[in-house]
Amino acid sequence: MSIVQQLRQLKDSLKSSDRMPVVFLGHGSPMNAIEDNEYSRSWSALGNALPHPQAILVVSAHWMTRGSTLVDISRMPKTIHDFYGFPDELFTQQYPAPGAPDVAKEVVSLLASHHAAGDDTWGLDHGAWSVLKFLYPGADVPVFQLSIDMTKDLPHHLEIGQALKELRNRGVLILGSGNVVHNLRTMRWGGKPYDWAEEFDDLFADRLQMRDHATLSDRQGLGNLLKMAHPSLDHYLPALTIAGASDKDDHLLFMNDSIDIGSVSMRSFVYY
Repeated sequence: MSIVQQLRQLKDSLKSSDRMPVVFLGHGSPMNAIEDNEYSRSWSALGNALPHPQAILVVSAHWMTRGSTLVDISRMPKTIHDFYGFPDELFTQQYPAPGAPDVAKEVVSLLASHHAAGDDTWGLDHGAWSVLKFLYPGADVPVFQLSIDMTKDLPHHLEIGQALKELRNRGVLILGSGNVVHNLRTMRWGGKPYDWAEEFDDLFADRLQMRDHATLSDRQGLGNLLKMAHPSLDHYLPALTIAGASDKDDHLLFMNDSIDIGSVSMRSFVYY
């Protein structure tokens, strides 16, 4: 079944349910935000299949904190251009969606045991707006971000997702943005994927299908393979949070299961 047929099936299945799906998108290069390619087209197609949420909570690889989990409570999040060395066109991109301060403050309460606090200084980094511009191009859905606490080990980020799960019944789309494999130190333009990148990507997909979250959050067990796939864990942690927000009764749909520039997995997935 092609991805277009799968997304059509997804759209039909969501018509009868008020429960929001949860989504993880491999965002890859910031250039995907201004290019017409297989990734940007798939995000547009997914946006056409998804319901219109009351709000969107984004867990992005690009908002890293230490010792706390911050929640953006601003009324009008700014568009952050958190990169350099790219064409001017990227720096002119804006995603003027409103914030969702009331929902965001509830999330602070939901995550009180995880040292959550409100923040009005961040906004929407490129992990958020580079995919949102295709999912909801009208920028008409309130959006807010949740940071990832880099001092916490992998199980903590699964727990964050579990704590957020109830938002699915309240019209909130939980969106993770990162990459299942992300090693920019070894990238090779136009090169074939590294064996270790394919191995980790396959392992992740297999364990996710089996709902074996214990393996996916076992840093020691994943060993050197995890270190190769993620010299820094920032792009992996949002995938764990989205896995944590899923239910055993959810259906799982994979998208974009390819390795880009040798060492960046574009694998994306939807629970619905």
